[in-house]
Amino acid sequence: MTKSTFAKTKAQIKSYQYYLFWGSCTFAVMAGQIFVGAGYQSMSNSVKDLTEIIEIKIELDELREKKRGGFIY
Repeated sequence: MTKSTFAKTKAQIKSYQYYLFWGSCTFAVMAGQIFVGAGYQSMSNSVKDLTEIIEIKIELDELREKKRGGFIY
């Protein structure tokens, strides 16, 4: 039993479309993961900056308490 050239060509086109579809889906998922990762990194840096500011404020308040109302410039 041999397949006709038309049937072989049709099967090849289906196979090509199958791999094209799943390849594009894979690319879309990977792009989404990269986008989410970049957003998470940006948020992490913002939180880190905020905590550093809070730490500086606490240290400044502690120094002012030791000086009893004195100003530190």
